[in-house]
Amino acid sequence: MAEQENIMCREPMPDPICMVDNINGSLHVNTGAIEDLYRINQPVVVVSVVGLYRTGKSYLMNRLAGKHTGFALGSTVESKTKGIWMWCVPHPTKADHTLVLLDTEGLGDVGKGDSKNDAWIFCLAVLLSSTLVYNSRGTIDNTALEKLHYVTELAEHIRIKSPSLAGAEDEDEQGDSQFVQFFPNFIWTVRDFVLKLVIEKKGQVTEDEYLDFALQLKKGMGKKESNYNLPRQCIRSYFPTRKCFVFPLPASQDNMAHLESLDERDIRPDFLKVTQRFCDYIFEKSNVKTLKGGHKVTGRMFGHLVRLYVDTISSGNVPCLENAVVVMAQIENQAAVQEGLKVYQSGMEKVKFPVSINEIAAEHQKLSNMATTEFMRCSFKDEQGEYLRKLTAPLRYQRKSVMICSLNCMKR
Repeated sequence: MAEQENIMCREPMPDPICMVDNINGSLHVNTGAIEDLYRINQPVVVVSVVGLYRTGKSYLMNRLAGKHTGFALGSTVESKTKGIWMWCVPHPTKADHTLVLLDTEGLGDVGKGDSKNDAWIFCLAVLLSSTLVYNSRGTIDNTALEKLHYVTELAEHIRIKSPSLAGAEDEDEQGDSQFVQFFPNFIWTVRDFVLKLVIEKKGQVTEDEYLDFALQLKKGMGKKESNYNLPRQCIRSYFPTRKCFVFPLPASQDNMAHLESLDERDIRPDFLKVTQRFCDYIFEKSNVKTLKGGHKVTGRMFGHLVRLYVDTISSGNVPCLENAVVVMAQIENQAAVQEGLKVYQSGMEKVKFPVSINEIAAEHQKLSNMATTEFMRCSFKDEQGEYLRKLTAPLRYQRKSVMICSLNCMKR
């Protein structure tokens, strides 16, 4: 069974699937997508792309999947992606890892007109990602940063500690220094960039220097300076690693609407070169998704995480990283107990009675050890041994039962 599950993990998902539906401004988990995740026992590297609608987010995700088509690109002013779509593919450079690509609904869709809903889409992308890609067009100027106002609302939409467990000092630690430990790496991709990477008094600069320059703060304590600095300060404070890629126009204006169907000969070489650098960086630098405490997340665990966060948001509550770890531990450890019991019971079913007391005792000890090993392999953060005890108690009961069964058989 385990071998079959591992084979399933290596099978690529043929097409993207909707992971989170956005129906009339309400977020709902797509059960089919979660069931697909439950079958992935490998660690997952999760890359999300967010940004204004019709900025070419889906094209980058398709290229990360090694495909030209998959996530819907569309060629009109209407947003094509609704909710959050997922594509799970074998990681191209990390053996026995799965790359989970999340394409999010475009922010600022005039047809939707719901900034609160947009904020939750952005929040989910931050919560679920190892790497967050923010995609925009033109330049990184004040207008572009004002459109990224969702980043200034993250502290209102995400908690580090559970309010019931946090003291006054912990409440103070809810700030920037705490968020930076758990937030994903941040990449700003600037599309259709036609300027030169030159800054006055500095001359030629790199893409990363261009981003750092755009994120510089203004001196002063007035309202104007505070409004200018707020999104910049949030990006600088919240995200542990920042990277920038600037993409030139990919093709002629006539071909821009058909980018996914173009032959590579019709796409400008400098655009393809940046795209390859972007993909190579993601493959090399994006880490496995982890939970608070550094626990690596498998596809199965990621499915639980998606369901937990979406259900929390849908119920009107604020997602909490600490609560997520507690709930995840409960789910994983309950399953680990059942897996351990399966190992023991399947082994005992193969014992042919009658057997001597010594033989059955030895068999019980061997299978108990195997059950415990399986539990330890599957368990998660059972620091107090609570769930290990839930395994050993029925094993002791099973020992008495098989001993009695063995004695009765010998008497016959």
